[in-house]
Amino acid sequence: MGEGDDRGPALARPYSWTEGRTQPAVDIAIEARVVTTPAGRDLPPMLTSAAWTITQLCLQPRSVAELGAYLAVPLGVVKVLVADLVAEGLVHVEATLAHDADDAERRELIERVLSGLRAK
Repeated sequence: MGEGDDRGPALARPYSWTEGRTQPAVDIAIEARVVTTPAGRDLPPMLTSAAWTITQLCLQPRSVAELGAYLAVPLGVVKVLVADLVAEGLVHVEATLAHDADDAERRELIERVLSGLRAK
């Protein structure tokens, strides 16, 4: 940066948080609710850590889509980070629908997600 250049430092690209990975180890739906586990609550503060930030956000259940909005990163990044945190036992992903859910249940879930996103 030259003299008089008032731009701040460049932010790290979101995929650097995932070491370039774009696919999570497990499939996670964007409407799935993520909750911090007791182990995640015990993490020491790491203000620059995406993982710590997610565990703090998920002290209250949050959907994967909400996490993407809070972090301002693509959903693919959030899914990879959440999958990593699940593997470490720091968060738990709650099921949103049973495997045998019918079309009406799926439609209702989609409507609830859309309604929640519009309310933000």
